Amino acid sequence: MGFWKNLGGALAVSLACAAQGQADTWQMPTPYPDATFHTKNDRDFAADVAKATDGKLTIKIHSAGSLFKHPEIPRAVRSGQVQIGEFFLSIMNNDNPAFGADSLPFLATSYDQAEKLWQAQKPIVEKLLEKQGMMVLYAVPWPPQGLYTKKPVHSVKDLAGLKFRSYNATLESFAKLAGAAPTQVEVPDIPQAFSTGRVEAMITSPSTGVNSKAWDYLSYYTDIQAWLPKNIVVANKRAFDHLSKEEQKAVLDAAAKAQARGWEMSKKETVEQTKALAAHGIHVEQPTPELEQGLKEIGVKMLAQWKEKAGPEGKALLEAYQK
Repeated sequence: MGFWKNLGGALAVSLACAAQGQADTWQMPTPYPDATFHTKNDRDFAADVAKATDGKLTIKIHSAGSLFKHPEIPRAVRSGQVQIGEFFLSIMNNDNPAFGADSLPFLATSYDQAEKLWQAQKPIVEKLLEKQGMMVLYAVPWPPQGLYTKKPVHSVKDLAGLKFRSYNATLESFAKLAGAAPTQVEVPDIPQAFSTGRVEAMITSPSTGVNSKAWDYLSYYTDIQAWLPKNIVVANKRAFDHLSKEEQKAVLDAAAKAQARGWEMSKKETVEQTKALAAHGIHVEQPTPELEQGLKEIGVKMLAQWKEKAGPEGKALLEAYQK
């Protein structure tokens, strides 16, 4: 079965490449809805590529997990089922802990720190993805992650026993260390998961809170600024290599623009969407000293756990970041 799947992937890339000289279309799945600023940035990226190539290369974006579900996107790009895709970088944490460095609680909690962390993380991520036949185009952070709950949370003890939304192995560990019960829930399923009692708390960005209308099913947002995780956009290396030099330059130039634009969009999003949460009746609160202290203690434990698993890549990454 694996042989036929790989053959199918290779054929998909070959067929895409055979169309060179004509207008070519790259398929780009993303798990995020059209309203999400990441998806808007992707559409601007696609428009820049089409303009720079006079329409010879177009990128068709499939939003909200409509073409592939989130966990399937890296594999779809790797196998050549699609030429390009976007996903949450730390969903590849199980492949190598270096992919999850930006989701470690309280390691990087500001945009300046997040940018410094990406400079340390990027060369390692590039090498790891290259082994899988993929290449990095751009990465954009989400706003700092906050805590959403139905009731006020004044200490880590208040999280004990709550059903806690997780979306990667790091957050699953966080929930367990906080005494909560982790439950895997993707972004499009958040409202229903809260409404049915499947989850009772989550850590996510102000953007996701607004896009999923958090005020319909919870009441409190505590601005703990836990970490700034990134989305990454990657291309299948064989598909990229079969582009003309002009098209390759157009893609790379548009990607550089998308990264710079995306970081600015994220900063603006943080301010606007936090205000929007309050405007819709959610209590926006700063963490109490007791909660901050408890969360930082969890962060220290998680960093120690991460170091044990991270191996030489993780060690090099941390050394570069902490210089």
